[in-house]
Amino acid sequence: MVNASGHTSSEVLNRNPSDLETSSKSLAHPALEVRGLWTGYGPSPALEDITFQVDTGEVLGVIGPNGSGKTTLMKTILGLVRPWRGEVSVLGKPAHSQRLLVGYMPQLEEVDWDFPVTVGDVALMGRYARRGPFRRTTKVDREAANQALQQAGMYELRNNLIGELSGGQRRRALLARALSNQPRLLLMDEPMAGLDATAQHSLLDLLDDLRSQATTIVLSTHDLSCVSAYCRYAACLNQKLIAFGPPSQVLNEEVLSQTFGSHLLMVHLDGQAYAYQHHNHENESGEPSQHAGP
Repeated sequence: MVNASGHTSSEVLNRNPSDLETSSKSLAHPALEVRGLWTGYGPSPALEDITFQVDTGEVLGVIGPNGSGKTTLMKTILGLVRPWRGEVSVLGKPAHSQRLLVGYMPQLEEVDWDFPVTVGDVALMGRYARRGPFRRTTKVDREAANQALQQAGMYELRNNLIGELSGGQRRRALLARALSNQPRLLLMDEPMAGLDATAQHSLLDLLDDLRSQATTIVLSTHDLSCVSAYCRYAACLNQKLIAFGPPSQVLNEEVLSQTFGSHLLMVHLDGQAYAYQHHNHENESGEPSQHAGP
């Protein structure tokens, strides 16, 4: 088990006043701890005996092939999938009881982009966990949503319908929804997919700001260069945890071959290294894998 620590109490307490009590208590616990996790769907496990932990303010990059359990891991942290065995803790408490402290940015494919709502509406949806979907939003909710839109660079488009957005703008709208809940742990499922270099750098700058405010970030990606340059720790996942540690130690040919098996194809584009899958019945197009987990 690796402990990614290194932040002071002053960094952790640079939050909203309402978070101070939670922040001080979290100093004694890792932001995320997964111990002996087994879970899945039906009779078949999607994750087997997963153990790792990440401390406050760190960034973890999760890589693995399609069906490796990346999305299942995130949904288990969210409390949407219950562990069969083992435990998942967020700031020292069971994950399912800490939903208000976790923000989630899903893949684009999980969203109905034809639904007639505005970007501002999407950002406000991030407050529903605090208010409930049928309760009137408050001034505090609207201010939090507007702040999240500004952070994500989407405030000027707040009145646009989501169906009018480009792929990069859609990702930023989903990020604004996650940020409006003012999370202490941010989960991002394939946030870099489809973004050009400029958009990626802009997103990474924003994540740096969040990290400086003691937000812990877990992201899944096929961009190995991003994990190497940006993430403090890498988790190589294929139902089991193949390796966990600093990218410089775990992102090597042996570990990547164990993670991706015969489907690994390394491609370098514009100075970035990507893990592609080939000879895969779920993705015959030869395009980079965009779907994570079952």
